[in-house]
Amino acid sequence: MKIAVVGVAGRMGRALVQAISEEASLRLSAGLVEPSSSLVGADLGELAGQGKLGLVATADLAQADFDLLIDFTSPESTLHHARFCAAQGKAMVIGTTGLSAEQKAELATLAEQMPVVFAPNMSVGVNLCFKLLEMAAQVLGDDYDVEIVEAHHRHKLDAPSGTALGMGEAVAGALGRDLKEVAVYGREGFTGARDRQTIGFATVRVGDVVGDHTVIFGNEGERIEITHKASSRMTFAKGAVRAALWLQKQPAGLYTMRDVLHLA
Repeated sequence: MKIAVVGVAGRMGRALVQAISEEASLRLSAGLVEPSSSLVGADLGELAGQGKLGLVATADLAQADFDLLIDFTSPESTLHHARFCAAQGKAMVIGTTGLSAEQKAELATLAEQMPVVFAPNMSVGVNLCFKLLEMAAQVLGDDYDVEIVEAHHRHKLDAPSGTALGMGEAVAGALGRDLKEVAVYGREGFTGARDRQTIGFATVRVGDVVGDHTVIFGNEGERIEITHKASSRMTFAKGAVRAALWLQKQPAGLYTMRDVLHLA
């Protein structure tokens, strides 16, 4: 299967090039960069520190030859690429975060024309945590306060992270709550006593942290903490490759990593 990677010159793009090169049944066939980038025409292997591959970076998706596109860019770019792929019948693996409700709705409509795996985090470990969080919330119930703490590098653009929100949605769903109604994004000043129904979020942006997430269930006398820490972007890249391998046998539709890992 021929794979194209968007944002191939970035940190995530370079990790994806490496992960694809390590999977015998996949072939990197194209890499996309911004039209204004000085790296248009650069060898994709050299960009990723893999040595020459004989493939050059392009800014025109229409010129790329691929079966599946992997996209970890921005909401606007991802939707633009999804419209193209839907029209051409190409598959997509999307790890972009920060999509609005309207953008997610458009993506779901486009997925009626192509197979798509869309997940806030491609890590196998994080998606296992989603399942564990649902189990914990179902057992602990409404007697436990829930707080979510996440940390990422200084360059991350959205907050809270898509993974943190996904964790919040997993817990809220298991408790029969609507996250939009119970989420608290930071506290300041005289806030009064904590509402037991709320789910709190705390965001840290510092240095080069790849991604740390902790969900705390707390009651008087005890705390249960479920934590995932990513030390390399390769964990996300390998998850995206696993999703690509799974997706090639699927019909049109919108899937998640939980479908890929049979955790649904």
